[in-house]
Amino acid sequence: MALILVTGGAGYIGSHTVYFLRQRGHEVAVVDNLSRGRAKSVPDGLLHQLDLRDAAGLTALLQSRPFDAVIHFAAFIAVGESTKLPELYFSNNVASSISLFEAMLKAGVKRVVFSSTAAAYGIPTHVPIIETQPSQPINPYGETKVMVERILETLDLHREFRSVCLRYFNACGSEPAAGLGECHEPETHLIPLILRAVRTGQPVTLFGDDYPTPDGTCIRDYIHVSDLAEAHINSVEHLLRGGESQVFNVGTGHGHSVKEVVAAVERVTGKKVPVTLGPRRDGDPPSLVADSTKLQITLGWKPTRADLDRIVSDAWDFAQHGTCA
Repeated sequence: MALILVTGGAGYIGSHTVYFLRQRGHEVAVVDNLSRGRAKSVPDGLLHQLDLRDAAGLTALLQSRPFDAVIHFAAFIAVGESTKLPELYFSNNVASSISLFEAMLKAGVKRVVFSSTAAAYGIPTHVPIIETQPSQPINPYGETKVMVERILETLDLHREFRSVCLRYFNACGSEPAAGLGECHEPETHLIPLILRAVRTGQPVTLFGDDYPTPDGTCIRDYIHVSDLAEAHINSVEHLLRGGESQVFNVGTGHGHSVKEVVAAVERVTGKKVPVTLGPRRDGDPPSLVADSTKLQITLGWKPTRADLDRIVSDAWDFAQHGTCA
């Protein structure tokens, strides 16, 4: 088993990955500055509260123990915020990543799994999306992720620095057994927003019902966070076995429209979802669905929690019994 450093491990996907890493027998340490993560999501004794731009502190931590690899989640993820504060996103997402990679090289740690995004593709030319489609992001958030991917390509070429970049789609759901769930402030993800509407009675706004899709609403590939966490673990184990650098999509290969998600919430909760219709948001593609064939063939990964009602049920469990305090 390996010793893995998880950056951003107090966040939504990071904390789930920490849980499953430990379930699989790996030893874990977590770095998070807690600007958007939650300390309570990290098991006792694992958290190092540290900003990745603290190069000296990060290098000292990486040199203090024989780390085998890093899984790098630490980033800001709100597309809308990135258009208002692009400089914040370039500093936090790109400069912090460079600081991390420099510290890793100084410590002799040359394997990293990078949390990338389907936003790298921008408006896709074909759906389902395969990894060879061009990277043409349409917002600063997507730009930052593509920049880091290109840095990793260069480090692979010149520094034997191996990486797996995971471009994933709409992460959702929760792991009830771990007491973990989705807590963002402000919340921008569809399923928790719909569940909040059910609980509070305040309508959720659905943006656009005139897309060229069967019911007029956007179609997205919803990937359960626990399946996503397992994809990260398969990826880091691939690198630990001496595997080469790779870029993979992570998704179910099936899309669901916004209205289908609303219907699933109503089935699971037994309650009517109060909704209002709003205009389309700029830059929202009609359909984003992943082709994850490459990941499934190369690393033997398969989504086992892809049923939409299962995803909603797990998210509803956390919405009722979990806490974001």
